[in-house]
Amino acid sequence: MAAPGTSTPPGPGATVDERLRELRRRLEGLLGIPASEGNELTVLRNGDQIFPAMLDAIRASERTIDFLTFVYWKGDIAHEFAHALAERATAGVTVRVLIDAVGGRLIDKELIDRMTGCGVQVEWFRKPLSIAQLTSPLKQNHRTHRKVLICDERVGFTGGVGIAEEWCGDARNEGEWRDTHVRVVGPAVDGLSASFAQNWAETGHPLIEEHRTFPEHSPVDGGSIVQVARGSASVGWNDMATVFRVMIESARESLQMMTAYFVPDDSFQTLLCEAVARGVEVDVMLPGPHADKRVCQLASESIYSTLVEGGVRIWAFQPSMLHAKVMTIDGIASVIGSANMNRRSMQLDEEVVLTVLDPAIARQLEGHFADDLKRCDRIEPRRWEDRPRRQKVQERATTVIHR
Repeated sequence: MAAPGTSTPPGPGATVDERLRELRRRLEGLLGIPASEGNELTVLRNGDQIFPAMLDAIRASERTIDFLTFVYWKGDIAHEFAHALAERATAGVTVRVLIDAVGGRLIDKELIDRMTGCGVQVEWFRKPLSIAQLTSPLKQNHRTHRKVLICDERVGFTGGVGIAEEWCGDARNEGEWRDTHVRVVGPAVDGLSASFAQNWAETGHPLIEEHRTFPEHSPVDGGSIVQVARGSASVGWNDMATVFRVMIESARESLQMMTAYFVPDDSFQTLLCEAVARGVEVDVMLPGPHADKRVCQLASESIYSTLVEGGVRIWAFQPSMLHAKVMTIDGIASVIGSANMNRRSMQLDEEVVLTVLDPAIARQLEGHFADDLKRCDRIEPRRWEDRPRRQKVQERATTVIHR
């Protein structure tokens, strides 16, 4: 019998609501971050859906726009975003843009000039040769990998997409990357705003400006329960690792993961294999022949044998670079954001993820996963062991990436 004031964790026959209550309390208790109810979420798949939604929100903004990105490169879409942000600034909207100084180094300088000339506040996150970075050189390896857009403090976006022509299209060929973003309306927008403010604080600009109202958010009936977690550089365990661990340990039937850079440490490899051992079907979808960073892929491939032998199914996406960062468990909960399952996301970089406790969203993401599986090749144990000796040597050379 449970002691007074305590509750027994739901057993195998638990309802979905009981499972979600249990998962919510695990996440809130271990992260110390309350989840919020009544959020309206729209899952956006690939550039054809993501970019129009983001641009529509920018163009509809009347007071404020906060935009944080790791990648801002080239192409028509880069010009379209710069023009939209500049136009809003010209119209009197306060526009703040923060670009990682390493991830955004390929941006056309004319776009920076256009935005600043129209009144956009454009800042670089941790410029390598700045005085602040020279006095704290270790920070240069700690980047902001977050992708966040907040319009009028009420509409937010986050996920994996960068601002570059590579993300345009619908992942039909190698020139169109596969990614997932989410549009958020509701209390969880505050968490996204905080992820922007945390990085913007390093620019020295005020955090509280006169025109910012910090509005109350009206929950939507039947909306999603969402927890926003932020990750920052750390020596030990951080919140990104906690989110992933809680999700893996909570899975009972299925766990599906998409990630661009997959180099889990020994503890996470063990967690995935233990999930299989207790009856969970574990599927991991990764980049295939069009991976943008071959060294990272080799590091990932060096652990395929361990995972495949442990029963984890690994799938290589064939048409284009897979850049999405999505996890679902049991058709009831999901994680969407900027974090990959690798050391950079769990120890070195600034990240943000949404944990969504909503079966409808989880089922939608599982549907996307099922569609993408049709365009994947499975890593078969026997065939994988027969890969060329040269590749095995290259894989061993990437050991440093695991540390």
